Amino acid sequence: MASFVPGFLLSLSLILAIGAQNAFVLRQGLRRSHVLPVVLTCAACDAVLIIAGVAGFGALAEAVPWFEPLMRYGGAAFLMWYGWTNARSAWRGGTALDAGGDDTQSLRAAILTVLALTWLNPHVYLDTVVLIGSISAQYPDRFAFGAGATLASFVFFVSLGYGARVLAPLFANPRAWQVLDGIIALTMWGIALKLLYL
Repeated sequence: MASFVPGFLLSLSLILAIGAQNAFVLRQGLRRSHVLPVVLTCAACDAVLIIAGVAGFGALAEAVPWFEPLMRYGGAAFLMWYGWTNARSAWRGGTALDAGGDDTQSLRAAILTVLALTWLNPHVYLDTVVLIGSISAQYPDRFAFGAGATLASFVFFVSLGYGARVLAPLFANPRAWQVLDGIIALTMWGIALKLLYL
């Protein structure tokens, strides 16, 4: 427990910050669209990255010099595109943004989107592989630390995906969806610009 609890708390504190992954999970939860596959995909991806970091693969960026710029520019390009799709939705508004409406996105498209938001985001690597991986080495049982960090990811994404339903009455109003899409667009663009000017 001396290693497990700090791992859980560190991971939770890192993942609480709004980002591309969290915004997408919130959106899917509000729509009640493919929530379980999306949250499990997010948590499983985090688990793989945390395990890689704890197992000592955080040196990949140092060993392969082109890896970091590739992830940074590729991630920025994807986030700019994803922000544009949300900005377009915010501008158009309408019934397509009805929280209780029919799914407009296939399961395949939802999973591919969440995979891209995860694997093309350099901050995910910094938080999981590098930061959690390096901090885990300071604890007597780094694998218990990693297990705590992994559990925090599962708890957070399940809570976010299914907890979003509490906000469903607010998002029955298409205007609320327009505001959310606008906030997501600005967030994605902000993260992309931060990546470009690191």
